[in-house]
Amino acid sequence: MAEPRPPPFFIGDHLALDFLNSIATPWGREIEWLVNGGDLAAWLERAHAVPANVSAHFRAHTGSRALDAAASQARELREWFRGFVRKQAGKPLGRRVLHDLAPLNQLLARDEAYRQIVISTTSDGEADDGGGLQALRWQVKRRWVSPKSLLLPIAEAMGDLVCQKDFTLVRECEGPICTLWFLDVSKGHARRWCSMAVCGNRAKAAAHRARVRAR
Repeated sequence: MAEPRPPPFFIGDHLALDFLNSIATPWGREIEWLVNGGDLAAWLERAHAVPANVSAHFRAHTGSRALDAAASQARELREWFRGFVRKQAGKPLGRRVLHDLAPLNQLLARDEAYRQIVISTTSDGEADDGGGLQALRWQVKRRWVSPKSLLLPIAEAMGDLVCQKDFTLVRECEGPICTLWFLDVSKGHARRWCSMAVCGNRAKAAAHRARVRAR
């Protein structure tokens, strides 16, 4: 019987990096959160990358070849992007990397996204009638025509990370057995660990033991 998995990690401060962290070894044992198509739909819902009703629709077909094939493609996309991130992390990006991003552009070209004019709402869900000036807004929607469309919000997040964020702030946790990635948005950009609860405390305990031995 497979060991129960902990909840997935969302410590990357960006969806694209959280997606890389959907497989990880935080405690020395590899954990895969995208084993099948149902896992993929559930992970995307928890990441707020797809609406709950879309996730439920696809999870109702868990076990279908098409949905499991989408999960397989998601894992391939994840490992392709991991190679790109590992090669470019900590460096400014420019035109030199465009050729490397061709697979991502090919995936984005399949998108079925469109825009609609909708009623603007406040944080509590009430209509925001700003004197008629702020009552309407654009909303991006997507036609979820097949399980493969589940890859598109991930591809979109990857494009956002590459084009809108500072790639010099993409970091890998310094924990010796950790494989988690994050965007360092901390004050002074001094973040070293995936989280203090995991690798930070582990490093503090190791440093304490070293001081005790030295004394």
